[in-house]
Amino acid sequence: MKKILAAALCSWCSIASAQTADDLVNSAKNTDNVTTFGMGYDLKMYSPLKQINKSNVKKLVPVWSTSLSSDMGELSQPTVYNGVMYVVNGNWTFALDVETGRQIWRTPVQYDRAALRIASAGAIMRGPATIYNGKLFRQTVDAHVMALDMKTGKQVWKEKFADFKEGYKGVIAPMIVNGVLVSGMAGGDSTTRGFIEGYDPETGKRLWRTYTIPEPGQPGSETWPHKTLPDAWKTGGGATWQAFSYDPQLDMIYVGTGNAQPYNPKYRDGSDALFTASTLAIRPKTGEMVWYYQSVPNDSFDFDATAEHLIADLRVNGEMRKVLINAHKNGFLYVLDRTNGKVIAANPYVKVNWATHVDLKTGKPVLTDVLDRMVKGEEINVFPSRGTNATLIAFNPKTNLVYLNSWNLPRLMKFVDYKMEPGSLATGIESTMTVPKGEPGGYHMAIEPLTGKVVWKTPLADTGSSAGMLATDGGLLFTGKLTGELIALDQDTGKQLWQFKTGSSVNAPPITFTHKGRQYVTVQSGRGGSVASRFVTNSVPTGGSVTTFAVMAE
Repeated sequence: MKKILAAALCSWCSIASAQTADDLVNSAKNTDNVTTFGMGYDLKMYSPLKQINKSNVKKLVPVWSTSLSSDMGELSQPTVYNGVMYVVNGNWTFALDVETGRQIWRTPVQYDRAALRIASAGAIMRGPATIYNGKLFRQTVDAHVMALDMKTGKQVWKEKFADFKEGYKGVIAPMIVNGVLVSGMAGGDSTTRGFIEGYDPETGKRLWRTYTIPEPGQPGSETWPHKTLPDAWKTGGGATWQAFSYDPQLDMIYVGTGNAQPYNPKYRDGSDALFTASTLAIRPKTGEMVWYYQSVPNDSFDFDATAEHLIADLRVNGEMRKVLINAHKNGFLYVLDRTNGKVIAANPYVKVNWATHVDLKTGKPVLTDVLDRMVKGEEINVFPSRGTNATLIAFNPKTNLVYLNSWNLPRLMKFVDYKMEPGSLATGIESTMTVPKGEPGGYHMAIEPLTGKVVWKTPLADTGSSAGMLATDGGLLFTGKLTGELIALDQDTGKQLWQFKTGSSVNAPPITFTHKGRQYVTVQSGRGGSVASRFVTNSVPTGGSVTTFAVMAE
């Protein structure tokens, strides 16, 4: 019996270690595997699967659920490869049998607990378990990137990328592109200088680092106040704290950068502050910046530009264009030419009062008087505080519509004096966020990306959603609620067709895949992150789990 078990285990191990770069590029073509974040390098969050559809979704039931041994929050997306599901959170890394949820191995994350004093949202993870050539890659909250053996969960290498005491955090998933492990950093509201870097995935050797805040003399440094505030750039923000998309044909990754810091613009002398609140096109082999687009010059509202950049091809004025689609935190839905960063369209999808529109010739927002009034000392209700909340949008290439979860949440803001202390929060504001009385907390929405036309929107009663959106050819949209429900919507109308109450908040993007010819849907559940904890508090318990669903057998 032991010999049989050993032989079976060896067979599984050899299959697991065969995972290649081609598997990543062609991830969306093999429905048995989900090897990249967003259901593909393009982050479309779209699946051609239709075994689960509008006619049978009411028969969708859980087939297994497994505890993830953490109460700090589940914001990640599972990875599936050759019958094994890999799951990461801030405290653990798991390998599970995809059919039963049985644990194959579980490895604790070793990190300095003092980092939790810096990481205000706790030890969380965004993105997936990144896999390549027999290794699983992830970050740790105390600012390390590491590799584990996919067969055993044992550590292969571990490298420190920054000092967490300076405000840096490891909460995002690295990604493999063109043979390079590309990794970013978090800490955009503390005394950090953003960067993105590339590693040799076999050894952990750093190959390059590209800072998002240029030092004096580098391109873009002229947008910082070197004469009046010579040290502002050193802790200027621009964190790269969400996942990236990748175009293998153009060989470019698309990176969103965070806010300038502090938000109070007097500490930057009102400068544009490149390359904060920007989209960057980067060569993965070298870290070379090919182009940039700054959506919010002098970002003084914490708008960032870190929402993931979805890759699509759209017909614009009769011509097919290679585009990026971004549901920006600032309230505008952007369509950019991904070959050069030029703005094709930018339309508001929620209430916006800080800008009237985006000038398509210059690419810059045309400001209202809100910023000037705040600089003069007024306390202003800024719309929005966030259009979306760090959540994946979905795009169905058959409908050419974008599907997203929006928030109806202004932010009452006032600039205040700020004293820099390394590792501390660096906002320079006082603020509160409250859903307007009598209004929905947010909406599920379907939008035409080029015109901004809202095809439908469904209100969310109490609070917006922090879960990603998944579109399928079964006519369904899967997403979640902070109150704990995984739900299925009719893609044509936004009407809710099905729900299942998980044990905690759904903050994570769901996935769908096949195994032995049967379609499954999986999502992680667990209240965590600053927004979920702020809005649902103890009305929803903590506790992480991963649950897999399928249509009930006849």
